[in-house]
Amino acid sequence: MTFPVHFNVNGQSYDLELDPRVSVLDALRDHLSVNSVKKGCDHGQCGACTVLLDGCRVLSCLALAVAHDGAEVVTAEGLGRVGQLGAVQQAFLDHDGFQCGYCTPGQICSAVGMLDEYRAGMPSHITPDINASFALTDAEIRERMSGNLCRCGAYVNIVAALREVADADVRLSVHALHAPEKK
Repeated sequence: MTFPVHFNVNGQSYDLELDPRVSVLDALRDHLSVNSVKKGCDHGQCGACTVLLDGCRVLSCLALAVAHDGAEVVTAEGLGRVGQLGAVQQAFLDHDGFQCGYCTPGQICSAVGMLDEYRAGMPSHITPDINASFALTDAEIRERMSGNLCRCGAYVNIVAALREVADADVRLSVHALHAPEKK
């Protein structure tokens, strides 16, 4: 028995017929040949399969494709283009935030989702006061990225990359608040 599933993956529309047990990860890799999404543990413990699903970071190995019919899926390659990388992708390159590269696509998708969660004011487990504004410290970055494992140990460089993006984003936000209105 199969079910129709529609996905928009990195801006492209796809219609599939899938067994109801197929995960988003397997739909992407096995049915759509999107190989940047990695299958690490297949148990939701390593984060290698992280994608953005309707704007939220999701472990695609744990999400059933039929449950996300009509979803917008963004993988690491959907966050930029050759010659015009996304801010997180560029920061990973600039800070050598990868070694073997296996976890990098999941790390990048998780980082984009994490930054969006922070901008939305979502606290983490270590946020001191969930009723007050809080800074995105290195400790907050580490906590928020703790679901993504890097077996090569590039964590220091990943935090540096995300610190750069977060600091640039804050500067852009402050600049936008004080910029004259366009008419």
